[in-house]
Amino acid sequence: MKHVEANFDGLVGPTHNYAGLSLGNVASQHNAHATSNPREAAQQGLAKMASLRNLGLVQGVLAPQERPDLATLRRLGFTGSDARVLSQAAAQAPAVLAACYSASSMWTANAATVSPSADTFDGRVHFTPANLTNKFHRSLEPEVTGRILRAVFSDEHHFCHHRHLPEHDSFGDEGAANHTRLCADYGQAGVELFVYGRSAFDPSRPAPSRYPARQTLEASQAIARLHGLDSDSCVFIQQNPAVIDQGVFHNDVIAVGNGNVLFYHQQAFLDTQTARHEIREKFGDGELHFIEVPTAEVSLQDAVQTYLFNTQLVSLPSGQMALIAPTECRDNPAVAAYLARLTGLETPIRHVYFMDVKQSMRNGGGPACLRLRVALSDTELAAVNPACLLDEALQLRLGQWIDKHYRDRLSIDDLRDPALITESRAALDELTQILKLGTIYPFQR
Repeated sequence: MKHVEANFDGLVGPTHNYAGLSLGNVASQHNAHATSNPREAAQQGLAKMASLRNLGLVQGVLAPQERPDLATLRRLGFTGSDARVLSQAAAQAPAVLAACYSASSMWTANAATVSPSADTFDGRVHFTPANLTNKFHRSLEPEVTGRILRAVFSDEHHFCHHRHLPEHDSFGDEGAANHTRLCADYGQAGVELFVYGRSAFDPSRPAPSRYPARQTLEASQAIARLHGLDSDSCVFIQQNPAVIDQGVFHNDVIAVGNGNVLFYHQQAFLDTQTARHEIREKFGDGELHFIEVPTAEVSLQDAVQTYLFNTQLVSLPSGQMALIAPTECRDNPAVAAYLARLTGLETPIRHVYFMDVKQSMRNGGGPACLRLRVALSDTELAAVNPACLLDEALQLRLGQWIDKHYRDRLSIDDLRDPALITESRAALDELTQILKLGTIYPFQR
């Protein structure tokens, strides 16, 4: 049986804007209130998906959330027609309105944690949507995320869907951005790495002091239990609190893994040697590569600004690996020099492909933020909703759909425009028909 790792990218939503909502995300805060280009953002994301498909990888598409979230605004006391709700919120609580307009679901690395069937107790692929409790604008996502995932992976014989964890910061869960998997082959049992920022119930453990640690140990442990993972296949690693305080809000901003490779910055983890030893023991026989990038070659600041580690590390059909990197890595002399040297070393990483995702980068999300990885057997892949798998026809249709429905500029002041509600709903209603998702949005129900 053949196994592959599929990338499911989130389509950028029609309300993509720069509201600076994410404390601890340096890029998001730096570009707050700049004018965005939703059409360009969506086309950049689609172009990245097409590039990976052209490299021979399985590429899927996940729909965005409905925004603005009018139900939440009404729950918060704004009343009347849709236009009146917007007007009231804009006048009385503009920050709340911006949060309810956020298109942050585009970063599907935060959509869920996924464990493949080779690792789970019942031999099914398990999904747990992230609760994203640390940020109000993201905490609005889990219910619809669950519906979207169920519409894409609907066959209960192959896929198991869990509800998101309790909505409390003690179980703060940010999804696959703090989870990766190492394996000799996608179809063999692997080692699942859960990286957390703090412990909610053990105050003696170190924690960051400037920015919040969004993932708790307790959340990671709960997901491992829900997915039926054996303790011998799990490694729980604490992220270095000092790097969180310097803008490394998720582990995937400082480390990325795939297959038998873990690529990470020297300062990524609190106790690197202990983590490496446990990974090596649980990985078992077979070649395993730890690629540690020294601070002397790439500073933490350069790593964060370029998103060197928010690259996608993918296995090509040739068997070699490649990094899918933002163009910011190419344009930074230190990072570019390191990548040029890396591809000449005796490691599986032999290629780097640069992608322009600047609209996403300005809001704090690189190539890896935009995708959710799902390892699948050929039988499981055949059970995926085929309308959500990218081919040339779907790429063309989605490109036309974006050009038809998306604005080419969006400012914070535009969020009070009632026409944006109508435009967004028309776009999403058509999209659910293109992707054959059914009625997943509140306005359709």
